[in-house]
Amino acid sequence: MPLVGTGDIVRGATAGVGAFNVIHLEHAEAIVAGAEAAGAPVVLQISENCVRYHGALAPVAAASLAVARASSADVAVHLDHARDRALVEEAVALGIGSVMFDASALPDEENAALTAEVTAWCHGRGVWVEAELGEIGGKDGVHAPGVRTRPHEAAGYVARTGVDALAVAVGSSHAMTTRDAVLDLALIAELRGAVPVPLVLHGSSGVPDDTLRAAVRHGMKKINIATHLNRVFTRAIRDRLAADERAVDPRGYVKAGRDAVAAEVARLLGVLRG
Repeated sequence: MPLVGTGDIVRGATAGVGAFNVIHLEHAEAIVAGAEAAGAPVVLQISENCVRYHGALAPVAAASLAVARASSADVAVHLDHARDRALVEEAVALGIGSVMFDASALPDEENAALTAEVTAWCHGRGVWVEAELGEIGGKDGVHAPGVRTRPHEAAGYVARTGVDALAVAVGSSHAMTTRDAVLDLALIAELRGAVPVPLVLHGSSGVPDDTLRAAVRHGMKKINIATHLNRVFTRAIRDRLAADERAVDPRGYVKAGRDAVAAEVARLLGVLRG
């Protein structure tokens, strides 16, 4: 199937859009297999941390794009949490059609000015842009999950930057390994009313199923999940190796991780349908 843009998926969605982070080829294959099983579109996300792990963007981008193009589902490939403008420009050159430019560590004025520049550059090349106002939390212990985005500031930020989607802080936190985050659903609804672009929930790994459904009902559109799938992948591999201490071929135990992630992606996409 032709590669689909993140913006096209988000604009056409009647439910929450699942956006899952790729670590390596097996993650990309699993996420797409889960989308095909669920009959739902999906976004493959490559983070700056993933690029750092591989030592370069091109190999993991090429693999993700190839898996996306071969899928029977609608699949987009997205650059996630890019702080380096050069990385954004490289991603666009490689054929990635959307980026999340993350200037959230900067003071708000600098964040808005730099994000506006990057957004204008991306829009000139037909690339969809997501951004973040204030840090969502959890990355380096910078903020507690109690941080909240103010609706009037979010609306002003979107107007100044021209971004196509906005990640907002409503109670989730990055890299959670438990699913007990408490979201401010009333704030999500208020933000939905104030902000003219789709809202993105980062840190969704820590959000339980019922709350994910509620977040979508209250106005969240793109739902980012990474750590939770890593836990699923790792647990399946641990179980497979524990069951056979003689196993040495990684194809056997890595496949167990890949299959587990595919099943969980399919399940989560069902959750996001409400």
